[in-house]
Amino acid sequence: MAKLFLKFESSVLKEITLSQSATSIGRLPDNNLQIDNLAVSGHHARITWDKDHYEIEDLGSLNGTYVNNERVGKAKLRHCDMVKIGKHEIEFKNEGPAPVAAIATKAGPSIPKLEATVMLDTRQAQEMHAGKPFFAPPAAMAAAAVPAKERVGMLSVIEGRTDQEKYILTSRMNMIGKSSMASIKLKGFFAPTSAALISKRDNKYFIAPEHKVKLKINGEAVLSQRELAPGDVIEIGKMKAAFSFQD
Repeated sequence: MAKLFLKFESSVLKEITLSQSATSIGRLPDNNLQIDNLAVSGHHARITWDKDHYEIEDLGSLNGTYVNNERVGKAKLRHCDMVKIGKHEIEFKNEGPAPVAAIATKAGPSIPKLEATVMLDTRQAQEMHAGKPFFAPPAAMAAAAVPAKERVGMLSVIEGRTDQEKYILTSRMNMIGKSSMASIKLKGFFAPTSAALISKRDNKYFIAPEHKVKLKINGEAVLSQRELAPGDVIEIGKMKAAFSFQD
């Protein structure tokens, strides 16, 4: 099983097991491995399982990602490789096959998650403790059986130079910037390489600026991660784009 050991000046600060298909690394708290240091980008790098090995990908970070002291855009990870991000080092150790969860998520259908536990009201709890079965009304049973509809976000460009007019946000992470790895690609000589990152969690979308880039939503400056709502207008430099959900 593969593990990451976050180190600073030879001291191990954190240890995590790579138990999923993608592990994000960065300064913001929504990362799987958070590194709270200004030299680290909000979403700096990502480690993924690819067929028979793990690989690391730089997400357009300002200070770069290094594997064994060599700067990389994407690289295969081997046992005992040292990854340098900002002033921290991450030792990669892989002493066995990839966990089943990572393989299933990457290569095939995932195991469906259990629905969240529903708290019983007082009457339901009393009847169950008294040995009486509780029967939910048909309408309630039908509602419980229908899973929450998957919502897919969309950006519609209002102003500015981009490679498309509309972007469907189907990925868990969508980078905005001039980088070749950006999902929403900005054009122009002064466009930032990595301007912001839109992440999806629990059927919601969140945006966070990168590398002190000026990000505005509805004319208001945004300095940290913020949830997006339909109708929000995102401004980065000369680009303006409206966020919405697909019908």
